[in-house]
Amino acid sequence: MDLNIVSENTTLEVARIQFSIFRKIGIEERANMAIELSDGLRATIQSGVRQRHSEYNDNMVRLAALRLAIGEQLFRQAYPDIKVKG
Repeated sequence: MDLNIVSENTTLEVARIQFSIFRKIGIEERANMAIELSDGLRATIQSGVRQRHSEYNDNMVRLAALRLAIGEQLFRQAYPDIKVKG
């Protein structure tokens, strides 16, 4: 087991149990878990943008969250004319 991927606050025994469970649930369920986590993170970021910028409509919130996720440089390349803050 690669110990570099174990959190500092997780014991080796708990990490072994966790990895064993992940292996048993299969690739499809792990993919579903990853999608759910990604969706949850996106919703959390968008919620923060909404709190900071109540004037933004849904599309502006989505773009501001995207800007936070991909970084300023890449966002400017993809959307050079869009002005949003995170």
